[in-house]
Amino acid sequence: MIESRFVDLANGQRLHCLVAGAGPLVMFLHGFPEYSGMWRGQLEAFAATHLCVAPDQRGYNLSSRPLAVRDYRAKPLVEDILQLADALRHERFTLVAHDWGGAIAWNVAAWHPDRVEQLIIINAPHPITFLRELHASAAQRDASAYMTFFRLDKAERVLSEDRFRRLREVSLDVWGSNGGDASPATVDAYINAWSQPGALTAMLNWYRASPMHPPTAEEPLPDLNPDQFHVRVPTRVIWGERDHALLPGMLDGLDAHVDELEIVRIPDASHWVVHERPARVDELLTAWLAAPGRSKAA
Repeated sequence: MIESRFVDLANGQRLHCLVAGAGPLVMFLHGFPEYSGMWRGQLEAFAATHLCVAPDQRGYNLSSRPLAVRDYRAKPLVEDILQLADALRHERFTLVAHDWGGAIAWNVAAWHPDRVEQLIIINAPHPITFLRELHASAAQRDASAYMTFFRLDKAERVLSEDRFRRLREVSLDVWGSNGGDASPATVDAYINAWSQPGALTAMLNWYRASPMHPPTAEEPLPDLNPDQFHVRVPTRVIWGERDHALLPGMLDGLDAHVDELEIVRIPDASHWVVHERPARVDELLTAWLAAPGRSKAA
């Protein structure tokens, strides 16, 4: 049974979470433009063996929505995850994370390896390979052009028009055309999450706060020290190869930044592989959650 729960953090934020099961902690982190409900299938699948927690990340759906753009930088978002684990009384945990959730999870694992049992990333680039591709790949810069739009003042107005038509077109419509659930009930649930007062601005503030976006003369890309983003915990990456926003070149050379790495490519899935191929994703998670640090994936 999945429980809806609010968890108050030491930093003053309140995160709404879906919670199921008991045992070792697994946190499921969503990205843009999703919310905790994307993980319901996984919470149901793994609650028999694990405490499964899927938060609405800061700014999303029913969680706290601080107003300042700076409140959506990486460090406070990482701190939310650590403090959520503290509030749940778990020193160590596994992270399963997609998209922006994955971006934060990479940082949690790199900066706090003592807290992370293992890391499972789904279509979310490591910061160093993403930085490299934004520098070197015109195709990736073109694919990331949406990030520039999301940073504009008019983004809320445009994205909210016609019941969030443009957000639906790049998410629900895509996975619905490739086997995922885009039923009217699911669409309504997403629209309800996006319609929470201030939520869309908070969601877009993740992009506005980030230095990682196609560079301009006024806003060049940052210099990052690869040593500060090196991951020393067992890491598994699931990648839908039909991702049109995050191209698979992100995976090239990833092993230089991760000590223990396994990559599984899913050729017939897009960025929304969790929705499109849930049985395959669950199969991989079952093997990996059963044996942290040892590959048993099919």
